[in-house]
Amino acid sequence: MNPMNSIQQTASIIMAAGRGSRMKGYGGNKTLLPLIPTDSPFTGRRPLLMNLMESLPEGPKAIIVNHCRDEVAASVEGIDMTFCEQPVLNGTGGAIIAARGFISAQPCPSLVITMGDVPFVRKETYVRLVRLLDENDIVVLGFRPRDKKQYGVLEIESRRVTKITEWKYWKDYPEEKRRTLTVCNSGIYAVTKEALETFLPVLASRPQIVNKEINGKMTAIEEFFITDLIEYMVAGGRRVGFLVAENETETMGVDDMDALKKAQEIFNSGI
Repeated sequence: MNPMNSIQQTASIIMAAGRGSRMKGYGGNKTLLPLIPTDSPFTGRRPLLMNLMESLPEGPKAIIVNHCRDEVAASVEGIDMTFCEQPVLNGTGGAIIAARGFISAQPCPSLVITMGDVPFVRKETYVRLVRLLDENDIVVLGFRPRDKKQYGVLEIESRRVTKITEWKYWKDYPEEKRRTLTVCNSGIYAVTKEALETFLPVLASRPQIVNKEINGKMTAIEEFFITDLIEYMVAGGRRVGFLVAENETETMGVDDMDALKKAQEIFNSGI
């Protein structure tokens, strides 16, 4: 693998297509929720998306869009940005598959993949994440929470990630093994363009069938997950590294009202 020439040669993909169904009472795109509220927690200034974008590495940027696409586009008007439509909300892997044209067009040897509702990751953390691509094909940003709740966890051997395991599986592990799983998955990654282009077709050819309730009816749909991409890279002999965020707050996602109020408190307290 060629060493990274410069942090400036990093493209970024922001996943912002979802509806955010857990944000009850809000019909907009949750990446546009304010960190500085005014009349209500849903109105105000400093959208999550803008706070996030200011910390990303210099370089081309793409936003994966679907829900409230026009509002997202208006929020970044005047900023050089590529919009990639995810026509069907079919998982995090589906979002990256939707960005294949953007990925292939980039001269950058590395990319950052992040979620639009995680506003507090520091610029320095993204820099460290990308620099670890000197010795890895993909790097997972992890965090060590006080309570693992239902987060996915990194299974690690000899400083390499061997698997990202979701709660529905690791909850049934023996207690002794569960205690060793201390690093959780933030859903944020740095990856080489070469590795991503090599394994995206593999991911696209292997959808998972997931049963979801749609309009009151259980429906089987195809979904794709970035965690599966990690699995395919490991099986292909690629090097999967990780970086642990210094502070759990960095990787907090704003996915419900309690999290939104907490994020607003954090931002306005200057932490």
